[in-house]
Amino acid sequence: MASFTSSQIVNITLWVLVGFSVLTWGIVFLKAFEQWRLGRANRAYSRAFWDAPDLAAAAQLKDLNGPLARVAKTGFEILKDGSAQGPSTLELAGDRQTILERSLRQGIQQERHRIEQGLTVLASVGSTSPFIGLFGTVWGIMHALKDISKSGSASLDVVAGPIGEALIATAIGIAAAIPAVLAYNFFLRRVKLYEAELEDFATDFLHLAMKTGFVLKTGA
Repeated sequence: MASFTSSQIVNITLWVLVGFSVLTWGIVFLKAFEQWRLGRANRAYSRAFWDAPDLAAAAQLKDLNGPLARVAKTGFEILKDGSAQGPSTLELAGDRQTILERSLRQGIQQERHRIEQGLTVLASVGSTSPFIGLFGTVWGIMHALKDISKSGSASLDVVAGPIGEALIATAIGIAAAIPAVLAYNFFLRRVKLYEAELEDFATDFLHLAMKTGFVLKTGA
C-alpha cells in the first residue's frame, strides 16, 4: 500500500465508483426491459385465460409464458393430480383446497424471487457508494495536509489542488448512489405491484377451481 501515492488511491476510488455507476445503469436497463417483457406476457396470458370457456380449455394454453402463466401451470398440475385415485406423494396428501393454495403461494414466491434479482446490487451500490467516496476524500485530504506541512506553505494555490481533487471522490460517490437508490425504490414498487397481480389471479383461480371440485378433467 505504501507504494501507492495519494493521487493514485483517490483515482482508484474514483474508478471503483465509475464501475458502480456503469453496473447500476446496466441493471436499470436490463430490469426495465425485463419488466416490460413480463408485463406484456402477463397481459397476453390474462386475455387468453379469461377468454377460455372453462379451466380445462385454459389448461391447454401452451404457447404463452410469463409469471401468470407459470403460476397457472402450477395450479393446473395440482388439479390434474387431483384426478388420480388418492394421493401418490406426501405433497399431494391432505385437503385439496389447502394443497392448491400452498402451491399457488409457492409459485408466487418463486416469481417474486425471480423478479427481485438484481435489486440487491442496486441497494448495495446505493448504500456503499457515498462511504467509498468519503474514504477517497478523507484519504486524499489526509495526505494533502501532510504534503502541505512538508512544503511549509498553506497558500490557496497549494491547498486548492489536492483538496479539490479529494473532494471529487465524495461528489462521485453521491452521484453513483442517487440513481441506484431511485432505481431500487422504483423497481421494488414494481415488484410489489406484480406480486399483487399474481395474488389476485391466484384468488380467482382458486375460486374457479372450487366450482370444479378441485379436479381438472383434461380433454373435456
